[in-house]
Amino acid sequence: MSNYDELKKKAMDTLDQIADASVDAYKVAEEKARVLARKTKLRAGIVNEKATIRRLNVELGTSYYDKYKDDTGSEFRQLCEDINGAYERIALKEEEIAELKANAAVKAEVCTPQETESCCKDETSCNDVTPCNDVTPCNDVNSCNDETPCKEEVPCKEEAPEE
Repeated sequence: MSNYDELKKKAMDTLDQIADASVDAYKVAEEKARVLARKTKLRAGIVNEKATIRRLNVELGTSYYDKYKDDTGSEFRQLCEDINGAYERIALKEEEIAELKANAAVKAEVCTPQETESCCKDETSCNDVTPCNDVTPCNDVNSCNDETPCKEEVPCKEEAPEE
């Protein structure tokens, strides 16, 4: 029996050593995780502070610009003039966008058979789907005028295929 007791004692000692090593490893891992979490929190704080600095720099620059944009004696005169130029270019581009929107709205109008007289006058053109001056499809070469496409997209007059 003594062999059994010795074997049991060795096994228990080995398990105790493994348990102690596991506890030590757990403590090391816990400390590393704690340090890593703190470093991450500190880095996040640094990022937030840098964002605050950028925002405040923009506010400071905007305030300075608003106050001294017309001051010709300022040491930052050239920067203020560059900003003024950028604002002017923005205004021109916004005007062009508004014009494009207005033109697109006019071109988007769709002619209906009931509106043929008012829809297709002057420079307003009809879309390719709806005829302007003729409600019937263009089966006959003479049924459409030269300026408007046919409902079924069949060529009219000069564009008619030769047979």
